[in-house]
Amino acid sequence: MVAPKRNLDMDVLRTFVAGLDLGNFARAAEHLGRSPSAVSLQLRKLEEQIGQPLLRKQGRGLVLTEAGERLASYARRILVLNDEACLALGALTRFEGWVRVGVPQDFAETWLPDLLAGFERAHPRVRIEARADRGSAMADAVAVGDLDLALTWGRLGRMDSEIVGQRDLLWIGNDQFRRDPDMPLPLVLLDTPCAFRAAAIAALDRAGIAWRASFATTSLAGVWAAVRAGLGVTLRTRDALPAPLRALVPEDHGLPSPGTLDLALHRPVSPSSEAVSGFCDLLVEAARKGA
Repeated sequence: MVAPKRNLDMDVLRTFVAGLDLGNFARAAEHLGRSPSAVSLQLRKLEEQIGQPLLRKQGRGLVLTEAGERLASYARRILVLNDEACLALGALTRFEGWVRVGVPQDFAETWLPDLLAGFERAHPRVRIEARADRGSAMADAVAVGDLDLALTWGRLGRMDSEIVGQRDLLWIGNDQFRRDPDMPLPLVLLDTPCAFRAAAIAALDRAGIAWRASFATTSLAGVWAAVRAGLGVTLRTRDALPAPLRALVPEDHGLPSPGTLDLALHRPVSPSSEAVSGFCDLLVEAARKGA
């Protein structure tokens, strides 16, 4: 007799992936508007469907088992196809025209290409122009009508922007980094204006820790190259963190807790088209959950 096929619950898979993307399931519960106990029940249901444990305790937290790692890969692909199918078959298929969007370099190297490709497959009459640039340049472009939408790290002093998400900030260094408490902390920084640069300097100044700019650049790739070479540490989020760089535990290196950084959306008061409005909704959702 052929064993009956199992159907994974899409809603439960979404909770599972949200917990992984947000770093823990308490944040996933808040993000999804559910109680922590409801999320725990969903995870138990998923383990029952799979027939194997997906998570195990490690210290105070949880890490994926081998089965959990394998399921996470499939779950992301399943959800992308599900969302793409719903988008393609829904009322949004009437979209046409152009969407001009700007995003931070972190996202352009991670989840944005898949989001763009999925949207264009679902809406073949829409053409998207995407730009990865400094936040201030993209906010200026929205203000003068050269971009329809822009995501930036921080509001950049634009009080008409909308906070749509938040990320934990991390001190990042290479495997050999060891802080010398008798010397100023070497920092690898983007040129001003930069929300990460401002947050790093503010955190160190509050803690009374001397610092020096060991390397400054206009590109994120330049930041990663300098940190890999051991020229110093930088402050960033986990988005696009390249191997073999690692997040430094602040208390292990005598560094202050860096806090969080907002994600801001810049757009005109009235969207230029339904296509822009529809893509904006997807962009904000992806940014909130880290895609």
